[in-house]
Amino acid sequence: MDTSATKKNSGSSSATRENISLTIATVILGVIVGFSAIGLSLLLELIEKIFLNYLETAQAPVPTASAFRRLISVTVGGLLVAVVWYFLRNKTQPTVGIKKALDGQKMPVLQTIVHVCTQIVYVGTGGSIGRELAPREAGAMLAQTWIRFQSHLGLADLTDADRRLLIAAAAGAGFAGIYIAPITGMLFCVEILLKKLSLRNVLVSLTMSMIAMLMGSLIKGFHPYYLVGDAHFSIISLILVIIIAPFTGFAGALFRVICQWAEKNQVKKSPILWQLPLVAFLTGVVAYFFPEIMGNGRALAQTAIWTKSSQVLWLLIAVGILKAVVTVLTIRFGAAGGTLTPAIAIGAAMGAIIGIGLSQIWPNLVIWQCAVLGAVTLLSASQQAPFMAMFMILEICHLNYSVFWPMAIGVTIAMVISRQTLKKYNTIVQLKTVPVPK
Repeated sequence: MDTSATKKNSGSSSATRENISLTIATVILGVIVGFSAIGLSLLLELIEKIFLNYLETAQAPVPTASAFRRLISVTVGGLLVAVVWYFLRNKTQPTVGIKKALDGQKMPVLQTIVHVCTQIVYVGTGGSIGRELAPREAGAMLAQTWIRFQSHLGLADLTDADRRLLIAAAAGAGFAGIYIAPITGMLFCVEILLKKLSLRNVLVSLTMSMIAMLMGSLIKGFHPYYLVGDAHFSIISLILVIIIAPFTGFAGALFRVICQWAEKNQVKKSPILWQLPLVAFLTGVVAYFFPEIMGNGRALAQTAIWTKSSQVLWLLIAVGILKAVVTVLTIRFGAAGGTLTPAIAIGAAMGAIIGIGLSQIWPNLVIWQCAVLGAVTLLSASQQAPFMAMFMILEICHLNYSVFWPMAIGVTIAMVISRQTLKKYNTIVQLKTVPVPK
């Protein structure tokens, strides 16, 4: 009887120590990851100032540098990052992605720092790729480092499940610190990385993302990332999203497949030294005429949101297609980066294009609402993460409660269409790869 009670007390004490260790790690990592997000934001601003003499804001999302400077900026940026990534991938210990880190592989500290900063440099010079991967990878690396360090402080060792939770939560917190979007950071951890909804997962990831957001807000404030109108989403928006979502759902699935193909077949050896600069030069040529293509997609998305007439229809069509093509080529030929914000840009352009078309027979249509609905539906389809997509658009646009119904309906339709599309694609791939019996 006494032995049983002793074991029970011992187990309870051990669990308490583990919970204390997890709590301390959550708070400290929230602060550290928040500071890393600040550092990456400042680095982006510095690179934009040096290469483009420009500071990206919601009010001025499109680079204002001359056409020739835009061409030179992204071309030189491509040359620089190609050399760095070649040496990182071939002359040192290769970097490790977040998913492999969750499986226990060690993320080398120095290489990860260089890799993350290189991503920011390329986006800052105008490379067509998302910058949200950098803070996520930095967060995951910092979590791994803390887990190794905490044993020297006399803290209790964490379980494998809690180690994975801290790494995933830190990755989400990195996003939250950059975009001031804590719920999105939590959902990235729970919905995309861990794929498991539990009270423990939500509490740890949301707390860490909240702290990182507060740290990031020290220099960024609590301003929306995209500027939208103040009109409420009316009953008409329900009809609009039913029209928009099937197109963006299919396009989102297609964008996902092509990006995965590009990443799987990414150039890593010596050809990156000329192929990535060539893609950078191509990006610069496009940017010479269409500066909206530069960067992570904010310029294109904001242009789509600000659209009020059919005068920019062909601009949105051209840049929307070019943004998708150049982003895929950028990944295929060696660049690392995110696809969330490019997906938002492409979706916003599609939504605005459909809205412009409908406005010819539907007067007084609010086109910016079409752009927002296009962005959220394509994002949910491309990431296969409906809740993260919804709350990301809500948080970074500061939308009001009236958007919930049209957004929920649109995301549902987009998810159904995209999953059917992906299912058919996977079936075709399997049929091609299965050997035909003699």
